[in-house]
Amino acid sequence: MTSRQDFEQLDASDPLASLRDLFDLPEGLIYLDGNSLGAMPRTTAARMQRVIQSEWGRDLIQSWNKAGWMDLPRRVGDKIARLVGVGPGEVVVADSTSVNLFKVLSAAMRIVKEDQPHRHVILSETTNFPSDLYIAESLAQVHGFRLELAEAGAIPSRLSDQVAVLLLTQVNYRTGRLHHMAALTRAAHRAGTLAIWDLAHSTGALPVNLMGDGSSEEAADFAVGCGYKFLNGGPGAPAFVWCHPRHVERSWQPLSGWLGHSAPFEFTPGYRPAPDIGRYLCGTPPVLSLAALECGVDSLLAAEPMGGLEALREKSIALSESFIHLAEERCAGFGLSLVTPRESGQRGSQVSFAHAHGYPIMQALIARRVIGDFRAPDLLRFGITPIYTRYVDVWDAVEQLRAVLDGEEWRDARFNARGIVT
Repeated sequence: MTSRQDFEQLDASDPLASLRDLFDLPEGLIYLDGNSLGAMPRTTAARMQRVIQSEWGRDLIQSWNKAGWMDLPRRVGDKIARLVGVGPGEVVVADSTSVNLFKVLSAAMRIVKEDQPHRHVILSETTNFPSDLYIAESLAQVHGFRLELAEAGAIPSRLSDQVAVLLLTQVNYRTGRLHHMAALTRAAHRAGTLAIWDLAHSTGALPVNLMGDGSSEEAADFAVGCGYKFLNGGPGAPAFVWCHPRHVERSWQPLSGWLGHSAPFEFTPGYRPAPDIGRYLCGTPPVLSLAALECGVDSLLAAEPMGGLEALREKSIALSESFIHLAEERCAGFGLSLVTPRESGQRGSQVSFAHAHGYPIMQALIARRVIGDFRAPDLLRFGITPIYTRYVDVWDAVEQLRAVLDGEEWRDARFNARGIVT
């Protein structure tokens, strides 16, 4: 494929092309940052208007029951469960990814303390998302554990009888490297270690199967995930949390708020956790953001008749491989270096290149209406969101990248001035 027309033909024959119409994307903008903030579904604005004007404005407090507000954390959780390979009643939506990680890591540490008190290490990846590491470091200090970090390839060899919990993000936020969840979970369990997965950069972009082959060895123990990236739930959308049913009764998470009580409306002094995943709820549900998130999740479920996440994954691979091929061919000699794994089975739904002048180059691209993002010190990240990214977007984005690299605009002082990193 050597011309824009070739990519237009791919779009014309794409069985998933109609899904783009589910999103409100600005004309003339190439949006390759859905791994940071997903695009807005067309249904979101009307849904928000209905919630605000009719449910809140007219029915007021009656809407907790009349409009099903109280059911939102579980209802949206059940929909997300279909995207991560678990059953209904096993996922709830609440709080942020970091807060939910605090809950599940606390619960896992408590289980290990009771069963294997000699274990005191939380093992994670050196380049895991910093917030995850901050939470782990904080809890380790409080509970007498120790956080240890390893390069991705060294993780299996670092699993020992001292490791209590393996904490990993399925897709690395910097490189886009995709961990083999089932294999690493199996390795952890064979070492006597619990496995916690952060699904922030994978849910909604590729098939996720927390249960593996269904055996106790491959089924993860806990998982958390983000609502505003590939789930398209809007800025600051609430996150989700999952606990394997085998752990639920023993998983005492410390944020024991009223909604996680077995009978929330009893309002009794003593806390009794809900008998299911509901114990991971804490405070009053954020109705507006939950309603927006449901629109985002529904847009992904609309792909099910077309092959669902498997079909979206196939398109994601085709898009990212085209991006890599074109960038390396058309931008050769300009100092780009591929950071994302070349093998598609080891790659999530993003492409990352390193460049010594990555920041001003990305700012120049954004000025040309190609929206990716930058991560210090030198990474250009391009998110591939297969539900709305077109093949022609890949061609046009690389053409703009070449133009920037071949020109002088990235040397402009306004592009080199560090402000908020977009």
